[in-house]
Amino acid sequence: QMQLVESGGGLVQAGGSLRLSCAASGRTFSGYNMGWFRQAPGKEREFVAAISWSGGFTTYADSVKGRFTISRDNAKNTVFLQMNSLKPEDTAVYYCAASPGSYYSLASYDYWGQGTQVTVSS
Repeated sequence: QMQLVESGGGLVQAGGSLRLSCAASGRTFSGYNMGWFRQAPGKEREFVAAISWSGGFTTYADSVKGRFTISRDNAKNTVFLQMNSLKPEDTAVYYCAASPGSYYSLASYDYWGQGTQVTVSS
């Protein structure tokens, strides 16, 4: 089993920045990719960004490309989401997840964090 614990969410003004962290614990395997998803009120959970376990490949939703950066720290078994130039439309609960395969399909992610609230004010 894998546990994912997120931190770093909060309230920020439009144009500001936040860095989300996701620490993995328990049994992990080298083939797992890591992704970030978000869910705004009244909306479906949507893909934000993903990174291969090796860190050699990253991919982003068009809505965040150029503003968000996903990265990982192997020594800490942690993935990050650096969010810059935040907009009110970025307001959502952000979830960290682990997938053995696909980057983009929610059904491919076996483990999920508890979610962390990000609120961007106007």
